[in-house]
Amino acid sequence: MQADYVIVGAGSAGCAAAYRLSEAGASVIVVEYGGSDAGPFIQMPGALSYPMNMKRYDWGYWSEPEPHMNNRKMAVPRGKVIGGSSSINGMVYVRGHAGDFDAWEEMGATGWGYADVLPYYKRMEHWNPAGHGGDPSWRGSDGPLHVSRGQRDNPLVSAFVEAGREAGYEVTDDYNGEKQEGFGPMEATIHRGRRWSAANAYLRPALKRPNCRLVRGLARRVVFEEGRATGIEVTRRGRTETIRAGKEVILAASSINSPKLLMLSGIGPAEELKRHGIEVRADRPGVGANLQDHLEVYIQMASSQPVTLYRYWSLLGKAYVGARWLLTGGGPGATNQFESAGFIRSAAGIRYPDIQFHFLPLAVRYDGKAALKGHGFQAHVGPMRSKSRGTVRLRSADPGDTPVIRFNYMSHPDDWAEFRAAVRHTRELFATEAFRPYVSREIQPGSDVVSDDEIDAFVRDHAESAYHPCGTCRMGRPDDPEAVVDGEGRVIGAEGLRVIDSSIFPQITNGNLNGPSIMVGEKMSDHILGRTPLPRENVQPWVHPDWETAQR
Repeated sequence: MQADYVIVGAGSAGCAAAYRLSEAGASVIVVEYGGSDAGPFIQMPGALSYPMNMKRYDWGYWSEPEPHMNNRKMAVPRGKVIGGSSSINGMVYVRGHAGDFDAWEEMGATGWGYADVLPYYKRMEHWNPAGHGGDPSWRGSDGPLHVSRGQRDNPLVSAFVEAGREAGYEVTDDYNGEKQEGFGPMEATIHRGRRWSAANAYLRPALKRPNCRLVRGLARRVVFEEGRATGIEVTRRGRTETIRAGKEVILAASSINSPKLLMLSGIGPAEELKRHGIEVRADRPGVGANLQDHLEVYIQMASSQPVTLYRYWSLLGKAYVGARWLLTGGGPGATNQFESAGFIRSAAGIRYPDIQFHFLPLAVRYDGKAALKGHGFQAHVGPMRSKSRGTVRLRSADPGDTPVIRFNYMSHPDDWAEFRAAVRHTRELFATEAFRPYVSREIQPGSDVVSDDEIDAFVRDHAESAYHPCGTCRMGRPDDPEAVVDGEGRVIGAEGLRVIDSSIFPQITNGNLNGPSIMVGEKMSDHILGRTPLPRENVQPWVHPDWETAQR
């Protein structure tokens, strides 16, 4: 039970690192608590609401009561399966805006500007411009991660993009290319009608090599000898044992479990560790701090025409979708149904988009519960760069205990202004000529919810997490007391230990986090191997010429 590198977590970043490190000839052991991703609930894109609500695949975490959200406890699904959260997510693929990564560099993450990360996005992507459009000079064509677009044959999907154009917004053919701002086709990690998770893209090919191995077990703590990380203590088959790392221990256990593991290993806020009787190895107050997420609400409309996915909502309809997918790999089950997207700025004076739309031709919740007994559709909408910050803390020194998660959602006044703008901008879209043939009435929030106070109350009662937690092991300069890792993922104050998942994000990125998480695994692999990073690409992304004075 020894390898050059021991990676904790077979999620988005961990799988990418296992692939690249083993490709370079290093021996790798990946430690994962979850089991197999076999079966239709994970592999069929149309069944996405199932795996994130199944104890078999999800850690089952919940937040503490959120004081600004009517003390609601919020679900925090995290993948407990090979592929991690890339095996239970909505499969939406967003790189993030160039401005996000330039902000990272300004915040002390040296070498992580957009010019630095773009080559890694290209390296990881398998994108077919002939089949999907877009500018191939901004995309990668032969990487492990297949990115595709759905058939977009539902008329509502096109209506959403046309509504954006009618409302005066930009249209973009490729939000992952030069121009994020605007409305256009959405992209997904789906390949030939199957979920293309990090397990399918990276881990399975890596495990075919003799120098890469997967071990199931619960990571308990990092083992140190003479101040250096030398392995991971795990519970496996009812026994506690140590898996040894000849070179480095690499944590890729998620923005919830990576800070938990650091604290259990004596790295974190000294007072927090002492409170649980844990010996302080490195006093790093940033461990478990800086927790960020995306919140969203669902603006739902009843449809005056029977063109929505509700036609498949019966038991018979679902059986048809499943059987067709199993037999042919096609049909409604072969897409996540998120096929149109929008990125806009909430107000003039904001340089790049801070609101995201996912359009869905069905009125339904993420947990699969229909909001309407009949035809409807919805836009998921929410701000991208909330100023609220939360924490992950230990419940006890027992590795089997769930962590204490406090997002502190909506604790900053700007969040409320951004959400009000998001709701009003969405209603404006559904009031365009493009939707006139389809809109019957507003289901949620309801036409009587108009004032700031009424919208605020709706957000408090109905906003849900988009399941994008990050930031709890922030990357920064080594002399920054709040930073946890440096620009190469090395834990400050510990030798032989790195963190390489979404917990290192200094600030949350625009859009869904699976893409940036995989990119982090790709780029960190070169740092781990001591390679010179890929050459920077100094390209200029599109920015609205009137952003200082116009909202659209």
